[in-house]
Amino acid sequence: MVNGTTQSLSMLTDLYQLTMSAGYWDLGRAEEEAVFNLFFRRHPFQGGYTLAAGLQKVIDLIGGFRFDSEDIRFLRSLKGNDDAPLFKAEFLKYLSSLKLTVDVDAVPEGTVVFPHQPLVRVKGPILQCQLLETALLNIINFQTLIATKASRVALAARDEPVLEFGLRRAQGIDGALAASRAAYLGGCSATSNVLAGKLYGIPVKGTHAHSWVMSFDDEQQSFRAYADSMPNNCVFLVDTYDTLDGVRKAIEVGRSLRARGNEMVGIRLDSGDLAYLSIEARKLLDDAGFPEASIVASNDLDEHIIDSLKRQGSTIAVWGVGTKLVTAYDQPALGGVYKLAALKGADGVWKPKIKLSEQSIKVSTPGVLQVRRFSDNGKFVADAMFDEQSGLGESPVIIDPSDPIRQRRGDDVTTYEDLLVPITRGGEVQYNSPPLQAIRERASTQLASLHAGVKRFENPHSYPAGLEQNLDKLRESLIRQARGAST
Repeated sequence: MVNGTTQSLSMLTDLYQLTMSAGYWDLGRAEEEAVFNLFFRRHPFQGGYTLAAGLQKVIDLIGGFRFDSEDIRFLRSLKGNDDAPLFKAEFLKYLSSLKLTVDVDAVPEGTVVFPHQPLVRVKGPILQCQLLETALLNIINFQTLIATKASRVALAARDEPVLEFGLRRAQGIDGALAASRAAYLGGCSATSNVLAGKLYGIPVKGTHAHSWVMSFDDEQQSFRAYADSMPNNCVFLVDTYDTLDGVRKAIEVGRSLRARGNEMVGIRLDSGDLAYLSIEARKLLDDAGFPEASIVASNDLDEHIIDSLKRQGSTIAVWGVGTKLVTAYDQPALGGVYKLAALKGADGVWKPKIKLSEQSIKVSTPGVLQVRRFSDNGKFVADAMFDEQSGLGESPVIIDPSDPIRQRRGDDVTTYEDLLVPITRGGEVQYNSPPLQAIRERASTQLASLHAGVKRFENPHSYPAGLEQNLDKLRESLIRQARGAST
C-alpha cells in the first residue's frame, strides 16, 4: 500500500536495478540462481544492539510485486544518451509477465540483531533478487532504525509509558506511518497518529495544544471549557504563560471535575526546566489531593535527556517523544546494505562470492548464511553466523569478523535458535505474520534476554556475535584469492 492505495512497489527502485536486470536478461542470465544478504555494519546511535523491524512491509512488497501496464508504459518512455529507448521491447514484455519465484528467509520482527548478520536473505533468479534490493533496503533500514531508537527511549523511561508524538515532524506521510508502527514495536505505549492507530491497532493518546489555551481570554477558562468538552480525557497543558500558575489553575478545574464524578488525568509540561518544574508540580498536585494525576512531559526529548531527567529526580511519569524519535535525529540512516553472497553454477553447486574493500568493515561475508543464537537460562550468550552448506559443528568457535583475536567457543551452551526463518518459497508467502502486539512483546522479551551492559547508552558492552570458524576460513581464503595472494 502506498499512501492508502494498492499500488505495487515494483517501481520503488533505483534505475540501475533495472539496467542490471536488463543486462542479465540480455545475456541469458536472468534465471541464474543467486543469494543476496541484507545486513548492516555498525549499530545505530553508538549502541550495543539493534532491533529488527519492517518484515511485514517486505511481505506486502513481495506479495503484490508486479509491473502493470502503466509501469511498462513509463519504462518504455525512458531514453538513453542517444535518445533511443533505454530498454528493449522484448525485455519490457518479459517484465510485464514477471512473477517472483524467490525464496526469502528473514529474522522475525522484534529480534535483536548485530552487525554483519543477514536480516533478510533472498535466494532465487538473480534478476529477481536484484529488483528487490532497493525496496528491501528502504523498508528495513528505516523501520529497524526507528524501532531501535524507540527501544532506547523506552529503556531510559524505565517502564514508564512513552507516547510517540512525532507525526507533525516525520519525513512525509509514509515515513510517519512507518515510524509510528516501528516505535510501537520498539516499546512506545501509544501514538498521537490517529491513522496509524486505525491501520495498525496502536493505542492513540493526546491532550490539547497551546492554541486551545490561547484561543480563550483566560487560561483557567480554557481548562474549564476543555473539561466540559472532554471530562474523561483531561490532561491540561500548563506552560502557555506561567507553568506553576498553570498547575494551580488546572488543580482548581480538577476539583470541579471531581465534584461532577470525573478525575483529572494529569498535566503536561512542554518547556522550561522539566526536572525542577515536575518536582514542584508534583508537590502542588499531591498537596491538593491529586496524587494519582500524572505529569506528562514533552519538548524534544530523547533517551539521553530522559535518562538525565531521571537522574535529577524528576517526577515525570509519562514521556511524549516526537521529533528525535521519528526522525532518528542523531543518526538519520541505519546504513544497511544488500550484497551478493553466492551464485549457483551449472553443476548445481553454490559458489561463494565476496566483496572486498580498503576498509575491512566493508568486506562482505560469502555463502548461504544462517545465524544461530545460543542461550543459557534465558539469556543470550553468543551468535554464530555459518554457511548452511557446511553446517555448524557441535563445538563451534565464533570469531569476530572485525577483530579475529576476539573469539568465543560455543560448546558450553546447548540451547539455541536459528534466526532466519522461511518467509516465501517460490515467491509464495509461507510465513504467518504475528499481530503487532505480539511482535512488540517479542521485542520486549528479546531485550530482557540481553545482558544489561549491552543496553548501556555509553560505551556498551560488545555482545559476542561473529563467524563460525569454517566460515571465517572460507572468507579469508576468498579474500586472499581475490587479492591474488597465495592460498
